[in-house]
Amino acid sequence: MSADTSAETDLIKLYSTRILALAADIPRTERLSHPDATVKKRSPLCGSTVTVDLSLQEGKVSDYGQDVKACALGQAAASVVGEAIIGCTPAELATARDALRAMLKEDGPTPPAPFDGLEVLRPASAYKNRHASIMLALDAATEAANEVAAKQRA
Repeated sequence: MSADTSAETDLIKLYSTRILALAADIPRTERLSHPDATVKKRSPLCGSTVTVDLSLQEGKVSDYGQDVKACALGQAAASVVGEAIIGCTPAELATARDALRAMLKEDGPTPPAPFDGLEVLRPASAYKNRHASIMLALDAATEAANEVAAKQRA
């Protein structure tokens, strides 16, 4: 078996049944009509994009919508984020984002609950070219939540 064939086989294994199921059933795909903030993030490597709309009440995410145009890995990450985000604080989002980045780049621990479903993406750590797409939803959500929190403090 050539190195190319082995890499292809590994990549196919990466797209597990669980990842594909998450990608096929992304929650909160309706954009919000009056969000407190909207942030669009794009992965320059693959062209994946995620746009999030977010509302914050009493320091916690009260509503969330997302438009996801990404590979199955980015879609799976957005699925977990969409399922877990309501009720989270900006600090919890930042913690989850930083933990996801560490899990992918340094084999760090799984992001804390309610984002522990991102563990399914651990095998993608071997594919650095996929990391940016996986990070899009949490990067955008964290930026949007911090933007709203800053406005509300002002």
